[in-house]
Amino acid sequence: MVDAAPPVPKPVRELGYATSGSVQFWSDLTGEETPELRWPLAPWVFDRMRRQDAQVGSSLRAVTSPILRTQTRVDGSGCRDEVVEFVASNLGLPIVGAADDPDEDETHTANLRGRDRFSWNEHKRLALLMLPFGHSYFEQVYRWDEDTDKFRLRKLAPRLSKSIAQVNVARDGGLVSIQQWDNGAGSANIAGGGFSGGLGKPINVNRLVAYVLEREGGNWLGQSLLRTAYKNWLLKDRALRTWSQLIDRQGMGIPDYEGAPNETSLDAGLDIATSVRAGDNSGVARPNGSKLQLLGVTGTLPDVDAFVRYQDEQIARSVLAHVLNLATQKDGQVGSYNMASVLKDTLHLSLEVIDGQFHDTANAHVVEDLVDINFGSTEPAPRLVSDPLGTTQTELDRVREDAGLTSDADLVRWLRTVPNTQEAA
Repeated sequence: MVDAAPPVPKPVRELGYATSGSVQFWSDLTGEETPELRWPLAPWVFDRMRRQDAQVGSSLRAVTSPILRTQTRVDGSGCRDEVVEFVASNLGLPIVGAADDPDEDETHTANLRGRDRFSWNEHKRLALLMLPFGHSYFEQVYRWDEDTDKFRLRKLAPRLSKSIAQVNVARDGGLVSIQQWDNGAGSANIAGGGFSGGLGKPINVNRLVAYVLEREGGNWLGQSLLRTAYKNWLLKDRALRTWSQLIDRQGMGIPDYEGAPNETSLDAGLDIATSVRAGDNSGVARPNGSKLQLLGVTGTLPDVDAFVRYQDEQIARSVLAHVLNLATQKDGQVGSYNMASVLKDTLHLSLEVIDGQFHDTANAHVVEDLVDINFGSTEPAPRLVSDPLGTTQTELDRVREDAGLTSDADLVRWLRTVPNTQEAA
């Protein structure tokens, strides 16, 4: 008789853990080795990087601009029209398949007035702050609409990185809540180098929308897109300061005064040397037999230009924006169009990943929460989808414009009405 197989285990409880406590500056779950990049100092460093360095700013814009300019739409496949139109109206977004002209399609989402209304474009811009800071948190705020007897989304209030004092995480790695510095007092003290200041009330996860970049385990701080470029930015910043001093001290040479044979004091010569300036009315008067010359550096100076250019290239590479390096050659030559196309494709793929992550979070914690509150947790929820990323006009776009049409839906209807002029074989 064959023994029966042992029953398959059915685990319903976790034995291990993803985190052992709250994410605070004294127990940083990011495992950061660099002291100035540990929480809560990191946001101040990354903010300085993006505001003060041209290459960092350009690299970030190369990543965010294509995502920001891409249209987001509400896909209501499998959902009731009432739910789809309600979500689209709250977010101010068009519905997939609807015409862009409201006069041509009654299902088109009407434009909302700006006052006391949610702006999807502004939310997307702030949500992409997860790229430089690693995370971007929002608190959901609704208002009761007496006309529809439903809760409308009033705003997703940003809870900026600098204002967050503590992130509370469960043992299994799930987000519990965040806490801000009380009335901004602690934030101001951090800017001054301190950590004093009380904690505000916890904002629970059921009221939060958390965009976190490359989260691992219980690390709800994420990882900044600029983290791998920090070393290069720091070295470049120091090199630029040295370069400025080099130009200031060696730009026209160091005045060297040699006294005349009968000159017993060099005080007058020192005054001459220190007052030498270039200009229309500049000149020098010195004793007979004395000598004044401008001396340059003996030997070879380090090539600061090449060093800074190398750091710029590494900063661009850290976000896969290799196309920014095509015009950084010392001889002024740029790369070929074919090379630019290949590098752009690499960047494009990474942008699709970021855009997909953004919409996944928005679907789970913006759209589904909105549907749950107003229609119940069993109601199918629509999804947010984006048009294809990129700036190149497609052949269909050109056909649509040539035909004087305004939307893809119009183009489909127009193509169905065009007679087939192709002769049968």
